[in-house]
Amino acid sequence: MNHIGVPVSDLARSVTWYEDVLGIAPSGVTISATNPAIGAVVEVENASMRASFALAGDNVLLELIQYDSPQPKSFTGRNCDVGVMHLCFEVDDLDAAHRDLVERGVHVNADPVVLQDGDGVEAGALAGTKILYLRDPDGIQLELFELPA
Repeated sequence: MNHIGVPVSDLARSVTWYEDVLGIAPSGVTISATNPAIGAVVEVENASMRASFALAGDNVLLELIQYDSPQPKSFTGRNCDVGVMHLCFEVDDLDAAHRDLVERGVHVNADPVVLQDGDGVEAGALAGTKILYLRDPDGIQLELFELPA
């Protein structure tokens, strides 16, 4: 995989948020385009966009994209909606990450959950894994994931 593109409403705000909250620093690679061929490739008529890339982990680039034209709609997808995806970031200490997110005022969907068999869960190979869902400034779902020791 080369990169994951995430449309955002305010590129500068999102670049800062992803760096400050998740530690994903911009790589310095940016692009802007107001070009009919680019618009055709992404199937967005009269597209005008700007993007910034950041390295997430060892080898996946995160591309934050702001479309200036046409005016984008706000994100309203739920995790169960077809086509809605989420980014998952592995952390060493989910409880510490949770405390930090709450202190920063980040929207956390609920307290962390430990995957374990029972109460309607069949955790299988993921038994003991801790998960937490949160939202970025545009309401996009993200997940933090701590593997068992």
